[in-house]
Amino acid sequence: MTTVVLADDEALLRKALAALLPLEGEITVLAEAEDGEAAVRAALRHRPDVLVIDLEMPGTDGLGAVAEIRRTRPEQVILMLTRHARPGVLRKALRLGVQGFVSKSAEPAHIATVIAGLHEGRRWIDPDVSALAVIDDCPLTEREADVLRETGEGYSVADIAARLHLAEGTVRNYLSNAMQKTQTRTRHEAARYARQHDWL
Repeated sequence: MTTVVLADDEALLRKALAALLPLEGEITVLAEAEDGEAAVRAALRHRPDVLVIDLEMPGTDGLGAVAEIRRTRPEQVILMLTRHARPGVLRKALRLGVQGFVSKSAEPAHIATVIAGLHEGRRWIDPDVSALAVIDDCPLTEREADVLRETGEGYSVADIAARLHLAEGTVRNYLSNAMQKTQTRTRHEAARYARQHDWL
């Protein structure tokens, strides 16, 4: 039997998976979480075999929750669900140690099969997701993408520096480089451009 915690802000999808996954395999759903903060609490409290977590959630997103969980429980097995598997996000998820990446449009039977495989120590990235990672024309470095992501969230340069543990001058350099590469005039325009091109 594989124990699972489900984290997704879409209640309908989360409830459907909670009901269907046990029918598709030997899976027990220990808890559900509606956002990133709840996902961290549930994963650390219940210590599931596999955490199934949505990439995009309000507040702390899937990647932020994974990073926090891994600090306390580095062995946690994680399956990430997403509608839009952007190459930069996929790379970041893999660096965080996410073992599986599946489209939210996948059939519950497929998700159950992937969960079982991850529990047995295998990895899985859906073919359509991995294809996007190969076709990656993003000119931004990871740090440039990081500062643009924070800019898009509305943080000031000082806030970004504090959140990413960088000097303010370093943040400005990254933003300047990103604006040059996106041929935009402001950091906010650069962040919008990068999002439109699925680089964040």
